[in-house]
Amino acid sequence: MKKIIIVGSLNTDLVINAPYAPVGGETLMGSGFMINSGGKGANQACACAKLGGEAYMCGCVGNDSFGSELIENLNGVGVNTDFIRRVDNTPSGVAVIVVTNGENRIIIDSGANGYLSCEDIDKVLEIATQGDIYLTQLENPIDVIGYGLKKAKEKGLFTVLNPAPANADILKYAQYVDIITPNETESEILGGKEALFGQGIKTVITTLGSRGFEIATQGEAKVYSCIKITPIDTTAAGDTACGGLCAMLSQGAELTEAMKFGSLAASIACTRAGAQKSIPTKEEVDSYR
Repeated sequence: MKKIIIVGSLNTDLVINAPYAPVGGETLMGSGFMINSGGKGANQACACAKLGGEAYMCGCVGNDSFGSELIENLNGVGVNTDFIRRVDNTPSGVAVIVVTNGENRIIIDSGANGYLSCEDIDKVLEIATQGDIYLTQLENPIDVIGYGLKKAKEKGLFTVLNPAPANADILKYAQYVDIITPNETESEILGGKEALFGQGIKTVITTLGSRGFEIATQGEAKVYSCIKITPIDTTAAGDTACGGLCAMLSQGAELTEAMKFGSLAASIACTRAGAQKSIPTKEEVDSYR
């Protein structure tokens, strides 16, 4: 089994349900308040581990109770947290999430995530060997994320970029990306799949929500459906798909089968509330297959 190195954000999610998004000056009565461990990097690390992969998380948290809990929760599902750095005099990242009719509206304070450094990435890459998987996102400084992609490719790793939140500045590092996994909105912001191919990316996997996903290479594209579910909370659905994809690739699965597994895991996650709490185990996903 290949190692999966996840470089990215760790946030505490403060979640509340509302009947609709409030307008300026409006106060609404909400319900179902929850505090969850989240952040796209941590969610994907959690998903990699719960779905059968050997996951190593690299990121930053503050010296606060949120940071301690973020590390503890990842340890609890089997993620190696040796490469999570505690940052003094800054809070851990926080995401405020308002859920309306099963859809999320999210506000993020990056906090310690903004302190991720090239040195942090150099340290975690010391454990990597050729063929390992490198998974990253865009909730940390773009130039540091780009540096990591470049260094990972130089060391012979297979790189997967989840370009969320979408930022076209990452395209100057596109030549170091083997697979990119945008949703439809992110793909549009980045110029579409043909533009991504033109930047040197070999494979574009576009998640299509309730319609499934598309795997595209230059000259070929195919859409795959997903199971039909009634969503309760879509938090971490995309992260679960990425984690499932990488977990299966690390075990030698073919790309299409790996993404089908990730998509199924994401669908299951949508039927549960929360971020990391909603991510199923490999055994749970296998029971649906």
